[in-house]
Amino acid sequence: MNKNIDTTKTISLYGFLRPKKGYEEELRKSLLSLVQPTRSEEGSLIYNVHEEKDGSFFLYEVWRSQEDLDKHWQQPYLKNFMSKVEILLDEKVAYSGKLISGLSD
Repeated sequence: MNKNIDTTKTISLYGFLRPKKGYEEELRKSLLSLVQPTRSEEGSLIYNVHEEKDGSFFLYEVWRSQEDLDKHWQQPYLKNFMSKVEILLDEKVAYSGKLISGLSD
């Protein structure tokens, strides 16, 4: 990891996504399709999708700045995913915050 990143400007997003009954595999595929393009964005520092034992998914993202995250929200592939969220999700619990431990600690 690049130790020269100003972590006072980074933004972290994290949350649990629970699929609706019958949409488990579609949500899984949709989330995995976001990984490569998101990680390719200039301001993406960390983008991980975790699958939990109960079938829910945990997302963890770290962005270099709010500006980079704002650009991410404008990407066509993310807008496409967000247009399907209400169909795919039974429950969404999401948070954002400041990274205070540093990326390389």
